[in-house]
Amino acid sequence: MKKRSVNGSVRGRLSDGAPNPIDVYVGSRVRMRRSLLGMSQERLAAELGVTFQQVQKYERGLNRIGASRLWDLAQVLGVGVDFFYAEIDDSTSGRSPRKIYANPELSEDFIDFDMETLLRKDVITLLRYYTKLTDPKIQKTVIDLVRTLAGEIVEESEKD
Repeated sequence: MKKRSVNGSVRGRLSDGAPNPIDVYVGSRVRMRRSLLGMSQERLAAELGVTFQQVQKYERGLNRIGASRLWDLAQVLGVGVDFFYAEIDDSTSGRSPRKIYANPELSEDFIDFDMETLLRKDVITLLRYYTKLTDPKIQKTVIDLVRTLAGEIVEESEKD
């Protein structure tokens, strides 16, 4: 049996053994950037000098990414280290074991952000093409189109 630290976690995991939500979030950002670049896990692993299984574990948040490895990832993926924490929401950051055990009344009240949707191949493809748009008017038109289509789908489902 693993010994729990003072704050109730084992190596940054939640009390149920689940990975730290921040590690999962950072891993999802690694996967998103790698996918946007069209880079395989094998190629990223070779660039980092690790196995592709290690990259898989990083991307799922099962293995924590150390500071020097995060720096290496940023270099290989062509982003700043801050990219891996960008747009982290309060729900995710608030579910860090340090925060939860400091505020136990909050531990069950958080809703997980659905990163699986963001990591779907069709969503990544849409993002890849959207980022190639340079005209702000066209970008706004695409966003308005998607918003309108999504609204129509919601309205249709509400009629049923």
